[in-house]
Amino acid sequence: MTNKNDSVPVLVAVAWPYASGSRHLGHLAGAYLPADVFARFQRLTGNEVLMVSGSDVHGTPITVRADSEGTTPSEIVGRYHKEFLDNWEKLAISWDLYTSTGTDNHSEVTHDVFMKLFEKGHIDKRSSEQFYDEDAGRFLPDRYIEGVCPHCESPEARGDQCENCGRTLDPEELIKPISKISGSEPTLKETEHFYLRLSDFQEPLSKWLSGREGWRNHVLNFSKGWIEEGLHDRAITRDLDWGIEVPVEGIGEGKKIYVWFEAVIGYLSAAKEWSKNNGLEDDWKKWWTNPDSRSVYFIGKDNIPFHTIIWPAMLIGYGDLNLPSNVPANQYVTFKGGKASASRGVGLTITESLEVFEADSLRYALAASFPEQSDTELTVEEICRRINEELVATWGNLVNRVLSMIYNSCDAQIPSPELRNGDDLALLEGIDQIVELVAEEIDKVELRAALQKGMSGAAEVNAYLNAMEPWKLSKTDPERAATVLGTALSAVAGVRVCLAPYLPFSTELLNDVFGPVDSWQRKEPPHGKKIEKPKPLFKKVDKSLLGLDD
Repeated sequence: MTNKNDSVPVLVAVAWPYASGSRHLGHLAGAYLPADVFARFQRLTGNEVLMVSGSDVHGTPITVRADSEGTTPSEIVGRYHKEFLDNWEKLAISWDLYTSTGTDNHSEVTHDVFMKLFEKGHIDKRSSEQFYDEDAGRFLPDRYIEGVCPHCESPEARGDQCENCGRTLDPEELIKPISKISGSEPTLKETEHFYLRLSDFQEPLSKWLSGREGWRNHVLNFSKGWIEEGLHDRAITRDLDWGIEVPVEGIGEGKKIYVWFEAVIGYLSAAKEWSKNNGLEDDWKKWWTNPDSRSVYFIGKDNIPFHTIIWPAMLIGYGDLNLPSNVPANQYVTFKGGKASASRGVGLTITESLEVFEADSLRYALAASFPEQSDTELTVEEICRRINEELVATWGNLVNRVLSMIYNSCDAQIPSPELRNGDDLALLEGIDQIVELVAEEIDKVELRAALQKGMSGAAEVNAYLNAMEPWKLSKTDPERAATVLGTALSAVAGVRVCLAPYLPFSTELLNDVFGPVDSWQRKEPPHGKKIEKPKPLFKKVDKSLLGLDD
């Protein structure tokens, strides 16, 4: 694997959640947990990782919620940003920086990007007709409008996107549009806004996308489909009183930069904020201007065009900044056949889940079901089954089994590796191969397959123990029994490396036996070391006692 001398800067850029409501397991499985697994692995290989994200505090879902609750957007933001931070801490999501789009730094970087594109002619001013609620006396941001999707005919499409088919929309495309404020049909009224000239980037984006290798098929196909349809210029300001100020005049008062334009800039602004916080003013350039660096964006599939079309267009227009190396967008997690959705209250929230499942157990169950290639149905039964039949029964029991036998039959001392025979060495060689194969899968962002491969290592150790029967050997050949158990423990150390990015808490619980996992390789446990009486790593879950109805 990569060593420190070959360190590569890896930017792990993670979707910015709207601070408008609790995040659910679909969000966690879709972007945040995959990013954490990938980042943890890259650090263990010696790469220089910068993993950033933050709460999106300017999205119209926030103002929609504030209006419905009769409170202010800032109160909503404060409530959910705090909840997100608590979720990440309890799940051990290993951010280098988790910030928000509400910082002065983010506004400054957004203004810089806006002005650079404006000065180069990639942003211009136009008059257009936008929906206006006569009853409320105000223009309507996209999410204040609902109607029938023109593509799939879903009756609950929003003015910016249809959650049912994933297509991005302009409000004027909706059939039978309705104002969410008054419930009346809005009218079109002329207003002025700034537009990003996406059409300027049709050819460079087409060429760039055609050169992408190793990307998921659904990501490339969706992105190329946008290009083939022809890119349309999009308004990047809105009639709002909540958001980042427009840095140039000329379109009247009451305008703000629209969230879809400024939120993606957060990846860059967060990198710059991290550099400032660490007293390294230009360190962000390692990840943004270095041609040898990698930038991997973890998002859900509904955000694909923003990260494979719009953000790359902005980066090309700005100039001299790295484009995404990969955008491994996950598909949807579904609950009872419907897409998990915070706005519609579909799916178990992260906060609710952490009240009933151990963090590592939840991380494992979700990682084993990552929706990498297709939508994945998730139920409480399936989470419980994954935890009990796989995590507890295979990995947890293996660790406890080996440590208990060493504690009871080897005077609680880790045995020496000196007398290993061909069978023992074959097991360890197989485990070392699995460690390498898991690394290859994770590096390709095939995280579900990597976890399965890592767990296959645990099965191999169990098969070895069943063949060697050290519990019988301890009575007839205690020296051979000790060698077998020491070999099994060394193999467990290798499996532990494979599972470390997925299971940070239980990995750390074994530090007293093995030492910390600080590189991507199996290390021999320190023979002769005394161990404590082992305790189970995980608890079985009893769905009937959870008080949940899935």
